[in-house]
This record gives sequence, structure tokens and C-alpha cells, in this order.
Amino acid sequence: MQLKWFEDLIALADTRSFTRAAELRHVTHPAFGRRIKGLEQWAGVALVTRAGGPVTLTPAGETLLQQARQTVQSLHLARSELQPTALPGQAEFTLTTGRTLARTIAADWLWKVRAHTANALVHVRTGSMAEALQRLERGETDFTLTYHHPVIALRLKPSQYLQHTVAHDRLVPMSRANADGKTLFTFDGGKPVPYLAYASSLALGQLVADHLANHAQAPRLKPVVESDSADALLEYVLKGLGVAWLPWSLAVGACKDRKIAALPGKALEIAFEVRMVRAKRRLSPLAETLWDAVIPV
Repeated sequence: MQLKWFEDLIALADTRSFTRAAELRHVTHPAFGRRIKGLEQWAGVALVTRAGGPVTLTPAGETLLQQARQTVQSLHLARSELQPTALPGQAEFTLTTGRTLARTIAADWLWKVRAHTANALVHVRTGSMAEALQRLERGETDFTLTYHHPVIALRLKPSQYLQHTVAHDRLVPMSRANADGKTLFTFDGGKPVPYLAYASSLALGQLVADHLANHAQAPRLKPVVESDSADALLEYVLKGLGVAWLPWSLAVGACKDRKIAALPGKALEIAFEVRMVRAKRRLSPLAETLWDAVIPV
């Protein structure tokens, strides 16, 4: 039995797709399938129901999945303990989040708890929301900071994880502003507006796509750019390339400088939460102190 087979099973359970799981594990679809079969041969039972549609695990697969998560988590924790980066006696903790949240809400939160982390080493790891949650499940991080909205609700077991809202934000349609503070583009001109879109793989992209698809007064848009970076879309808005739905926490500085402006219509904005998530198991004293600081008295 190989550890990577356990990690394969976890990826398959999380994605419910052989194709997507193979991509996450950086192997071809056939090679990934052979590894799952190898795990089944080792276990001596079928672990996956192959009946078309989303992949499901058999009861035996679900049982082994729990053991796989615990084993992988324990080994990753052991490895991290063998490779210290902090100074002797220095407390440390890890925060995993998305690239945009790392420079907005995460930065605000770290500033608020700076009294607790003055002598600590803070590890901030960024990536996609899926990657951040996978690190949490593997025990590679103390906290994960993630978006929350009914469209992109977290699929985490309440029996294993705790989560708390640390901020509220909103996606706002933004355009470059002229010297008078008016937007370069408007939604009432009758013509399609150049649209700067998120890649569909991003949580923010899923929010905007769902909102526009279900909005009775959705504006006419002409996609001209698609990007997997909110920071890049902000730069494109600043250049006047089109309109993008930007997180207010990211765009507020440029708005105050009157470089960009929100297009009229509160109904086109998309409110969402930012949540801090952790495992229920006992964390380090520093991490527990920081979690207590998250929860209001």
C-alpha cells in the first residue's frame, strides 16, 4: 500500500470525479484509475461505485476514507514537526487562503490579532479555494480563510470542523472613472458592455455567473477578457478595458482615489461572507488563542 493511494482516494471523494481528481493529483486519467484499482486490490473490496454520474464511495470506501484522512493528516503533521522553520521556542501557525483574500481580509485579520502574533512566525499559504480546503483536510494548516455563499457553500462535515464569519464583503460592478468621477462604461447604453470575467474555476467566477444567469435585469455583456486573478481584473478595469465585478475590499482603495467607480444599481451587487475554518481537534496554544480572538465575546 502506498500513501499516495490514500491521497488519491481523498481527492476522488472530494471531487466525485475521476477526471478532476486525476488533474488535482497531476496524473493522467488512466493512471489515476489504475491507482484506485490498486488500492481496491490492497483493501480486498470495492471502494468506488462505478455507475455513471458523480462518483460515490461504497460503505467500505467511506470507512477507508476516514482512516485515509487521519493517516495522511498525521503524517503531514509529523513531517512539518521534523522541518521547523521558526526560531527555537518561537510559536508559529499556518493560515491558508485564496490569493485575493490573502491581500485583503487576511491582511485585515492579521493586523487585528497582531498583539497575539508579535513574537510568532505566521505561515501564509495561498492557492485556489479547493486547494486551501484540501490542505485543511490533510492537516497542513491551522486555519483556512474562505468565501461563503449558498452558491459555493463549503462541503465540510460539521462533526469535524468549526467555522465562523470574520467579514462581510460584496462583489461590485466596477469601471474606470473619468475626471468627473463618472464611469467609462454604463449599463444603459443599449450596447453590450466589455466584460472582464473570472475563470469559471474560481469561486468568485461561480458567484458572478450564477448571479447574472438568475438576474431579471442582467446587463448585456460582451466578454473580452477571462482571468483567474481578481488582482489582474482590477488592473484591467484601471486600464479601461471593461467592467468587472470586484470585491469591495480589493477595489475600495482605487475607488477612494477616484480611479474607478461602481456602476449604479445595488441589485447587481453580490454579498458574501468570509469565514475562518478549523478542525475541531485541539490546535497549538497560539492557534487556540487566535481562534478565541475570532469568536466575539
